[in-house]
Amino acid sequence: MMSYAYRDTTTLAKSKTHFETNKDDTKMVLQYSNPTSKIPPLEELPNPFGQLSLHLTQSELRENAYEILIGASRSSGASRPLTYVSNSERTMERSRSTSASLQRSVTSAAASKVKKALGLKSRRKNLGSDEADADLDAGQGKHSASQCTTQKKRSSTVGELMRVQMRVSEQTDSRVRRALLRVAAGQLGRRMESMVLPLELLQQFKSSDFPNQLEYEAWQKRNLKILEAGLLLHPHLPLDKRDSSAQQLRQIIRGASEKPMETGKHSQSIQALRNVVMSLACRSFDGSGSGMCHWADGVPLNFHLYQILLESCFDVGDETAVIDEVDEVLELIKKTWIILGINENLHNLCLAWVLFSRYIASGQVGNDLLLATDSLLLEVEKDAKDLKDPAYRKILSSTMSLILSWAEKQLLAYHENFYGGNIDIMENVLSLAISAARVLAADGSQANHRKWKELDVACGRVDSYIRSSLQRAFSQEKEKIIASRKTAKNQQHSLPMLSVLAQNITDLAFNEKEIFSPILKQWHPLATGVAAAKLHACYGNELKQFVSGITELTPDAVLVLIASDKLEKNLVQMAVADSVDSDDGGKAIIQEMTPYEAESVIANLVKSWIKTRVDRLQEWVERNLQQEVWNPRANKERFAPSAVEVLRIIDETLDAFFLLPIATHQILIPDLMNGLDACLQNYIIKSKSGCGSKDTFLPPLPALTRCTAGSKFGVFKKKDRSYMVQVRKSQVGSSDVDDYFGIPKLCVRINTMHLIRKEVEVLEKRITSNLTNSGYVQDSIVTVGSDKMFELSVAACVEGIQQLSEATAYRIIFHNLNHVSWDYLYVGQVSSARIEPFLQQLEQNLEIVSATVHDRVRTRVITQIMKASFDGFLLVLLAGGPSRAFTVQDAAVLDEDFRFLMELFWSDGDGLPTDLIDKYSAASKDVLSLFHTETVKLVEQYKIVTLNRYGASDNSRLPLPPTSGQWSAADPNTILRVLCHRNDEVATKFLKKTYHFPKKL
Repeated sequence: MMSYAYRDTTTLAKSKTHFETNKDDTKMVLQYSNPTSKIPPLEELPNPFGQLSLHLTQSELRENAYEILIGASRSSGASRPLTYVSNSERTMERSRSTSASLQRSVTSAAASKVKKALGLKSRRKNLGSDEADADLDAGQGKHSASQCTTQKKRSSTVGELMRVQMRVSEQTDSRVRRALLRVAAGQLGRRMESMVLPLELLQQFKSSDFPNQLEYEAWQKRNLKILEAGLLLHPHLPLDKRDSSAQQLRQIIRGASEKPMETGKHSQSIQALRNVVMSLACRSFDGSGSGMCHWADGVPLNFHLYQILLESCFDVGDETAVIDEVDEVLELIKKTWIILGINENLHNLCLAWVLFSRYIASGQVGNDLLLATDSLLLEVEKDAKDLKDPAYRKILSSTMSLILSWAEKQLLAYHENFYGGNIDIMENVLSLAISAARVLAADGSQANHRKWKELDVACGRVDSYIRSSLQRAFSQEKEKIIASRKTAKNQQHSLPMLSVLAQNITDLAFNEKEIFSPILKQWHPLATGVAAAKLHACYGNELKQFVSGITELTPDAVLVLIASDKLEKNLVQMAVADSVDSDDGGKAIIQEMTPYEAESVIANLVKSWIKTRVDRLQEWVERNLQQEVWNPRANKERFAPSAVEVLRIIDETLDAFFLLPIATHQILIPDLMNGLDACLQNYIIKSKSGCGSKDTFLPPLPALTRCTAGSKFGVFKKKDRSYMVQVRKSQVGSSDVDDYFGIPKLCVRINTMHLIRKEVEVLEKRITSNLTNSGYVQDSIVTVGSDKMFELSVAACVEGIQQLSEATAYRIIFHNLNHVSWDYLYVGQVSSARIEPFLQQLEQNLEIVSATVHDRVRTRVITQIMKASFDGFLLVLLAGGPSRAFTVQDAAVLDEDFRFLMELFWSDGDGLPTDLIDKYSAASKDVLSLFHTETVKLVEQYKIVTLNRYGASDNSRLPLPPTSGQWSAADPNTILRVLCHRNDEVATKFLKKTYHFPKKL
């Protein structure tokens, strides 16, 4: 018995029930493909043994194979005498006259060791001899009811079973047996391997032994063709060109094709044929006469004949089932080895191919045939490691290549061919492919032998199957989505194509892990990781093309990137989990998965989106500020329409930002806030640009000198007078500027900045709310809290309102009311140029401001006007020019006028608060006290204050105190200015003596 017959195939067979309980579930899970219940049919497989150079039909080969089988069987049991019984008696006598091997009863074959070892189905069917004989004897008129009855009895022997299995008619069987009896009778003791069977048959029969001439000629031609194939076309030993026997045989065969040769025991033609046939058949490698005849052991003739013999192991009624009597049949077939040149190794290889090819030919429905093939390939693999025969290697390589090629066609696209319901078939096909690949790896004749040796064959093959099949599955998923969108092109698609593809690939990956990876892991420990890496690469290629075409951030782009990020995390997690126990911890697989960097791409796109929005807003600010006229009648609230539009754009930009389907709002909001803040700051800065400030409208202080009443310009030096003339000339030609920066328009600017400050607070609260709604805890929002949002804009608003309030105030006092203040107040006689005209016009300006400026900033602006009017009042008294001179008696008038000024701002309690008025009037009241002081006392006070602060000069004279700008009764410069405007002799002498001021200019 052959060694493979006793191997345990439990490990191979277990796959048949491995997924049985989950078939329904896996069918539901695997929605991306719809394979049939079996592998799609392939084209007819070529024969790995090579094609015959001579056309021999399957029927002709089958008859020749049957003759060899009968001859070999009789030869092995030829110790018994051979007898022939007539056709009418053979029913009862043939069992006694045939050899022991043919007589063996088939009833003992119930438990086949071969079938058990190979994992073949164990089932017994009717032998089908009735049907087979009915076909074989049709047209011969010899089939009868009584013969049918006896045929069932005769099929109880192995010989009769083989006749039926090989579809040989009883007439042919009888003729062969009769011929062999004659041969045995004429050549007692001569074994079959020392004969050329077709030659012996030709010698035993003449045309009269056949029912008709046509049948005889066909029989003769078949035997001559087998001689030509075995001796001339496919000889065991190469022919010598000098050997004339080969040429003679060709002539004989050619002549017989034109005219049938005469056969029979005493035929001269047969004697001539015998001479040349035996000359060719008895050749040996060493030239010795071994007695062996080589006529059917040349490749590929011997394999074709042996394949037919092995195919007789399949039930004629069920082409996928091996007969239960296979043990006895194989024992019988083994007796042909010596004639056909077959050994155990070639038998295993040929039987593996027969089982495999029968599986393919039968429509791939006999899964046990795959199991049996794979089991035999394990034996073939063992044989291949030790055998170096070139002829065997060539056949081995051809056979394994065909098996591997077929298996890989299924496995390179296993997603199309297998699913949960037939996963056991995939396991068998995969095992078959790995076995064939290993045999080829051990085959030294392979050109890539070294490469095969260097690689782990199973792992390398499975790796290629996973990558190839998933590549195809990925492409099919993509094509399905594209096709579905083409058929529904008029419909709105809620998700972009790559987002849908990412979800489908996620499903594909989990299906791979659930259904296929458990099978693939038997040969590749990181099957799931390889699958994840391949899908990651496939989607990565699509994503790379998509990202390269993105010019701006769109909802679709964000959805695709988010979907890709989710897919990547799933695939990486799958690969990591699969690689925990690997030698490198999955490092190689993870390194293969080049990161999508979707979050980085999203961040860059969002930053680009932010830059685009900010740039557009900046351009809008520049363009619209040039067109802004600051008209107080533009709207009821009296602020600039351009500011309303800026705030609206900022609001819309923030809404659009938080509508972006991203998870990084908190991270990216600072970039957006910085840009919007800068735009708003720029708007504020440009809004106040050109409006001036406090210092813009304050006149320069004249140099200290003695003043005399009646000389209006005497106090100024020549260069000071030229400056005043220049100022007045510039003011005369500034009507357009006055209109653009008029008080109402300045008030509109102040209102606008107040609006921005107020709306910024609203925006800050909304941003915080949006971040909270996005899932960020309050503590994490501190980094972008209200103390950081619009920081530049808030500061610019505070500074702008202050600057514009001061500019408005000092513009009113020192520009608009210059003619009733600086140019009029107390000029000449104090009593004739009092403050009433100034108060009247100041009140008008206050009404304009109150009506224009916003309630929330009105107090601040009017307070600044009050401060400016107090500063202006003091400036008139202390630096008002040579036309102004005061006596001690004028102090009461000055006090009264200042009181009138304060009362204007108090406005009977409807104006500014008293405490505010008192706060800002304190300095003025302090200075006015100096005008009540007698000159002598004032001079002494001046000397003490000056010496205490500055000390005496080198020439023992009092130093000239600089102007500090801070008027105070304790300030030396303030006291000196009161003395310069004091209209009496004591002051004149003191100034002349101390500082050489002239008595008069």
